[in-house]
Amino acid sequence: MLKIAIITGSTRPGRKSEAVARWVYGIASKRSDASFEVVDIAAFELPLLDEPVPPSLNQYTKPHTKAWAAKIATFDAFVFVTPEYNHSTSGALKNAIDFLFREWNDKAAGFVGYGGVGGARAVEHLRLIMGEIKVADVRAQVALSMFTDFENFSTFKPAPQQETAVNAMLDDLIPWGRALQTLRTSGTKGGAR
Repeated sequence: MLKIAIITGSTRPGRKSEAVARWVYGIASKRSDASFEVVDIAAFELPLLDEPVPPSLNQYTKPHTKAWAAKIATFDAFVFVTPEYNHSTSGALKNAIDFLFREWNDKAAGFVGYGGVGGARAVEHLRLIMGEIKVADVRAQVALSMFTDFENFSTFKPAPQQETAVNAMLDDLIPWGRALQTLRTSGTKGGAR
């Protein structure tokens, strides 16, 4: 069965990403077409990128990197839950992504953004990053507004239509994840041989 990680995009004290990720998980776990797991980047205690060689060489030396790589390698697709900080994603999420390379390759991603304009600008930046690490991102996304989906800008209370948005994103993500899973296991990666 397709395995999908729902990745929290913040390590900040008082962060909202954990509540949002658990909400996405609650919706996703009602489905029978994939299995889902919340992966909290805070649990891996990743410092600022401290590996001596680029991640594309796959020569990890630090225990935290090896643990992070082992976890991400087990998934076929990802849902990134990202706040919008200064018109972009969080530094913590970007750092977590930058630690790895091959573990992300030839997989699919969907996005759940939150912020003043639904995290749209953070998601747009993540789309650029995904292309560089060989992740296919789906068009459908979830945009949670701090004005309408968070009571007093703090307590997460999503509007009812947001569940439909999560399922629409997953409806796109799961077929892409399956297609790329086939690519990774068929031996045709990288073109004709």
